[in-house]
Order: sequence, then C-alpha cells, then structure tokens
Amino acid sequence: MKHFLQLNDIVAYKRSFALSNYVWNIVIAWSPFARNTVGSQFARATDSISSNIAEGFGRFTKKDKINFYRISLGSLKESLDWNEKASKRGLLSITQYQHIITELKALPKDIYHLINFTNNRLEK
Repeated sequence: MKHFLQLNDIVAYKRSFALSNYVWNIVIAWSPFARNTVGSQFARATDSISSNIAEGFGRFTKKDKINFYRISLGSLKESLDWNEKASKRGLLSITQYQHIITELKALPKDIYHLINFTNNRLEK
C-alpha cells in the first residue's frame, strides 16, 4: 500500500506548530499591555509559519506550494524580530528566549528541505 505524505509527517510543520503553541503559552500570561502590543504580533508571526506551511501543503501546483513555504520564511524572520524585542523588553526568561531562538534557527533548514523535496518530487 502506498503511503501518502500527510501534513503531520512534515518536520518543518511539526516544529513550527509546536513553537507557535510554546509562544502562545508564554504570551497569554503577559500583562494586558504587553500581550496586546508585542504578544499579539509575536503570536501571529509564529502562528503564520506553520499556517503557511499547511496552506502550501494543501495547494495543487509546485509553484503554489513553494510560494507559501517561502512566505513562511518571511514569518520566521518576523518571529526572530519579535523574539528579540520581547527579550530586550524583559518579557521572556533566558530559558524561553533560548528555546525560541534555537527553534527559529533550526526551521530554515527544515523549510528549505521541504522546498527542495517539493521541487524534486512534484512534476508541476
């Protein structure tokens, strides 16, 4: 029986989905001001990484898929910025900051792997 790739088989998706929930659980505990300014943007940016991977996975053409995977890289860069801001503003512990930065630095390799896989395995 042939196995079809599922969204939850994709390392980039699983890693970014877990990261977005990690950030959510941190942000939700912040004061209303911090949550409504930095927190809202930080959560949206990290949510957008896995969301764009999921949307790309659901597209039918190679070009569409890859376009959404590339958009996820932009959200990743935005998340790096929000992580730095949250850290500088005293909103993250050192452990939280380190975990987030480690995951964000690992994700490009996973996303580029997904882009290459898509490029090499799909016909159009």
